[in-house]
Amino acid sequence: MAACVSRVELSVSCRSLLDRDLGSRSDPLCVLLQDAGGGRWAELDRTEKIKNCQDPEFCKKLVVDYYFEKVQKLKFGVYDIDNKSFDLNDDDYLGGVECTLGQVVSSSVFTRALELKQGKPAGKGTITISAEEIKDTRVVYLEIEAQNLDKKVEYECIHPEKKQKKKHYKNSGIIRIKSCKIETEYSFLDYVMGGCQINFTVGVDFTASNGDPKSPDSLHYISPDGINEYLSAIWSVGSVVQDYDTDKLFPAFGFGAQVPPSWQVSHEFALNFNASNPYCQGIQGIVDAYRQILPQIQLYGPTNFSPIINHVARFAAHSLQQGTAAQYFILLIITDGEITDLDQTRQAIVNASKLPMSIIIVGVGEADFKAMEFLDGDNGVLKSVTGEPAARDIVQFVPFRQFKNAPQEALSQMVLAEVPKQLVSYYKWQGWPPLKLPEIKAM
Repeated sequence: MAACVSRVELSVSCRSLLDRDLGSRSDPLCVLLQDAGGGRWAELDRTEKIKNCQDPEFCKKLVVDYYFEKVQKLKFGVYDIDNKSFDLNDDDYLGGVECTLGQVVSSSVFTRALELKQGKPAGKGTITISAEEIKDTRVVYLEIEAQNLDKKVEYECIHPEKKQKKKHYKNSGIIRIKSCKIETEYSFLDYVMGGCQINFTVGVDFTASNGDPKSPDSLHYISPDGINEYLSAIWSVGSVVQDYDTDKLFPAFGFGAQVPPSWQVSHEFALNFNASNPYCQGIQGIVDAYRQILPQIQLYGPTNFSPIINHVARFAAHSLQQGTAAQYFILLIITDGEITDLDQTRQAIVNASKLPMSIIIVGVGEADFKAMEFLDGDNGVLKSVTGEPAARDIVQFVPFRQFKNAPQEALSQMVLAEVPKQLVSYYKWQGWPPLKLPEIKAM
């Protein structure tokens, strides 16, 4: 499991809370819980109680560990506290909201209506949550610039042992600082909370080696419970990434199939059959388009990756015209076997390594995925056929078989763990700060 990316502080305020006290207003407190699995919720933190207040702005900030590669489900509950007991069961529930930490950190202001029960509003009550990354230290390279050339900043270089042994020892030299520059190391959260959108695209392998989708032996066969390895990979990765895209519209493509009406083999066709608008509404939209297209196409071949990589790369290249850290692109390719256009794909990846883009490849089935491991570049810098090296490592490959018996979130944790580092390294390489610069608070 990847190490914790960061810790965040959540500031909470409410408006128009229900009034549960007779003769006075409610005394609200907000408690933060995290999904512990199996329908259980574990308390992480709680705010102070504020007396007689329907519009509280809590001073105490709620602290939680943040992982990009996980869906971290949170529940905020607001209670009217009428006693000194820590137990909340005897206190009136004023409303709550469920969300993910990804939704909070990717929103400039996260405001939701409070609910007493799912779908039942708690009067006109609302809750607003804002996030701030906790930074123990901000890495700063500080060089002091003298305002006056006659007043150079100088430091003596002292050797402790020589100073003790030599009576007339003064120093071992003088350090003169001639220039000044402050360089801030921005984090993944700095970019996301600064307004960077993460665009998610899916590419699905429809080559004949997958087998007839009607046969239970096929990798595209949808089991009675409505799942196969392709759908599991889409849900696992997409459920995390969707929180970082405001409009929740995701382009989805297929490759390696004969498609109507011409029945020509295509390596870049929209799953919704709408070439001019290949966007699906949410992850569920991708799943629905996948289910609907299966009986309408003929699985064929070969297995070519480069057309879809180049397709996403064109959008990533277009985003560069903004000259800001506004958009980053993640392409998920799900495939069952060996790649046919390896040389073209190598070149496409080398080209994409200069763009705000990451590529995730999930291998389904039991095929030999040596070519995918080669593209991953973990054992050395990937190079094109002409010898041009990738500017940075942007490919992460995993075989799905390693996660067959693991929880669904295990796959996303593995394939998405490198994305924050890849995003930060790209913008650092470009010299682009976050759209909205984080505040640097006095230590």
